[in-house]
Amino acid sequence: MIWIYIVISIAANICFADDGHEMEEFLKREYSLSKPYQGIGASGSSHWELMGDAMVTTDQVRLTPDMQSKQGAVWSRIPCHLRDWEIQVHFKIHGKGKKNLNGDGMAVWYTKERMQKGPVFGNKDYFTGLGVFVDTYPNEEKHLEAQKKRYTPRTQRIFPYVLAMVGNGTISYDHERDGRPSELGGCNAMVRNLKHDTFIFIRYVRRRLTIMIDVDGQHEWRDCLDIPGVRLPQGYYFGVTAITGDLSDNHDLISLKLYQLTVLRSKQEEEQEEEVTVPSVDNIDLYRPYPDAEGMSSVAIFFTVLFSMLGLFLLIVVGLVVYSHWSESRRKRLY
Repeated sequence: MIWIYIVISIAANICFADDGHEMEEFLKREYSLSKPYQGIGASGSSHWELMGDAMVTTDQVRLTPDMQSKQGAVWSRIPCHLRDWEIQVHFKIHGKGKKNLNGDGMAVWYTKERMQKGPVFGNKDYFTGLGVFVDTYPNEEKHLEAQKKRYTPRTQRIFPYVLAMVGNGTISYDHERDGRPSELGGCNAMVRNLKHDTFIFIRYVRRRLTIMIDVDGQHEWRDCLDIPGVRLPQGYYFGVTAITGDLSDNHDLISLKLYQLTVLRSKQEEEQEEEVTVPSVDNIDLYRPYPDAEGMSSVAIFFTVLFSMLGLFLLIVVGLVVYSHWSESRRKRLY
């Protein structure tokens, strides 16, 4: 019976990448966080560090309480030099606010920077790396209503909404439009005030980013995002942040488990794989799921109308010239 247990244990740690390559996974405790949260603290020997309004309880790391204008975070002290990895994040978002009266959300990060407060779910703007956001409040909808603007996007988003963004230090997260211009993709995830557990799964293997969620209480992963050609450098930091504004929620991190993925690569694949120094996404325009929702600016509309009128005028002139030559030629034939 012992050999059966060994075989099952080995099989449990072997899985397959989306492209069919066999790989093994190993839990990396130095990058993981779970009860009783002994690895969090201000000392240099701890693996994780709290920031802002975050605090540790017996059941969770509470990033923000259900109070206005709070932001908190927990960041890894150790840079991650793994080439292929996956994260399973167990979290909970809950509060007294009703539908659309809660906010603002939380984020899971793999970035060059760490421990910096900011407006992007409690982290700095113009970040360098990967951000996966659980956005619980539709800022864009309210912003457009305030400005008396109306439009119908090609694809409506239902909040709460999970989305991903890769930044290179020069791209800003558009808060008023809920990240539409820089979004790689995402999915709706009804995660607030649930009695069952909620999870996010993030896998980065062979430069492919896959995100899945388990928020329905069925213990099944649901596809959210799958993007090839994502290039993330090694040596960045993992973190989880949250923020509240005029509206609020409790944002709780219950556990974060990081697994190292050992993927079999051919010698040719090893030689062709170049070192990544700046985060990027191949053919990034292909993954923009939304058009410019606000349409053209007034300047663009002006020039479009101007050039259309000039084109029409030119067409009329050419038509008159051609007609004049045709009439002259016909008149000569008659005489």
